[in-house]
Amino acid sequence: MIVGRKRSIVTDTPGLLLAVLVTAASVRDAVAGTHLVGQVATAHPSVRKAWVDGGYRRHLVEHATRLGIDMEIVQRAPGTRGFTPLPKRWTVERTYGWLMFHRRLTRDYETLPARSEAMIHLAMTDLMARRLTGEATISWRDPTLRDQTPMPG
Repeated sequence: MIVGRKRSIVTDTPGLLLAVLVTAASVRDAVAGTHLVGQVATAHPSVRKAWVDGGYRRHLVEHATRLGIDMEIVQRAPGTRGFTPLPKRWTVERTYGWLMFHRRLTRDYETLPARSEAMIHLAMTDLMARRLTGEATISWRDPTLRDQTPMPG
């Protein structure tokens, strides 16, 4: 039994969130992917191409094809060791990195998957609003910003 949660996301090419699904960690990627592909096909009918990692299986590719999405599995080169950015796949990893700037998402504080999904949507809304207004993204990791926070009292 695997304990914890798994966050599965679909992004567009710039890395903005199109769909999110939070499941138990024991749920296979292909099962979560089936739900996500259905969400994307319904909410974003103009999506015609998707790149996914090697955790997804052939039946998911066939399911996506039935929904009008050409899905390509991006594989690591044989013999590759350690971390290697994969073409197209790094966009999703970068989005996960942006989400981790929000302290509440660094741990799984939510008890319900729907609340966890809502927090991811809030984090992306904050990210997009900061980009539109030109504000710098405040990070709990930046020690200079922590020192500037006034102390109560």
